[in-house]
Amino acid sequence: MSTDQAEGSIVTRTEGAHILAMGINRPAKMNGFTPTMMLELAQAYTRLEQDDNLRVGVVYAEGAHFTAGLDLPKFAPLMKEGRKIYPPGLIDPFSLYPPYKTKPVIFAVKGVCFTLGIEMMLAADIVVAADNSRFAQIEVKRGIMPTGGATLRMVERAGWGNAQRYLLTGDEFGAAEAHRLGFVQEVVPLGQELPRALALAATIAEQAPLAVRASLKSSRTFAEHGPTHAIHQFLAEQAKLAGSADAVEGIASFVERRKANFTGR
Repeated sequence: MSTDQAEGSIVTRTEGAHILAMGINRPAKMNGFTPTMMLELAQAYTRLEQDDNLRVGVVYAEGAHFTAGLDLPKFAPLMKEGRKIYPPGLIDPFSLYPPYKTKPVIFAVKGVCFTLGIEMMLAADIVVAADNSRFAQIEVKRGIMPTGGATLRMVERAGWGNAQRYLLTGDEFGAAEAHRLGFVQEVVPLGQELPRALALAATIAEQAPLAVRASLKSSRTFAEHGPTHAIHQFLAEQAKLAGSADAVEGIASFVERRKANFTGR
């Protein structure tokens, strides 16, 4: 991956046996995203998806801030042409276009988290925010609109009025307000956001991988197609899980009163 700070990069490392940590790495520019960084993040998400040994992803930021958003001059030509940043076949970090991720991703945010930072974290599954986090969806101040999912997911999480309060003004809000609106799930002291995200990831990684992915799939089905469609899939999905080696191990660990050792099979 690129290490050129003019373009920035996404750094990756494994934590323990099953967690992929993905770091936003352009701190000199407040982690403002370039096309190179978007491509590398999609590549990291795709690695998480395709590596059977990886079970959970954690996205964090190097430096003092999560991201100031898009480096607009670098994205303007792509916007005018209506082109996507990355080629087909890569996982979309915004979960707007297939292929979609099927493994959980946790965000650890701090400092400034503007525009696409909010949109990416709303496309994730759990968000841990440092108490100094600052959020703003400022596209209307730049003559454009959010196209990374904010117009959908802010309404879904916070309700119409709460969403429009920030979408239409571009006003900034803090960690406590983000928590009230349901945009973040936990607020922790600065410096604890990444350790807490990794701890949550470790807990998830200990669970049965097939069951975790099935639960995510069911939730996504509900969000996209409503409760009836999701309910109709319950019995078939549960039958698949019940026939897995992990289900056998789960029952055995219950009977034997020990910790389960799941393999994802």
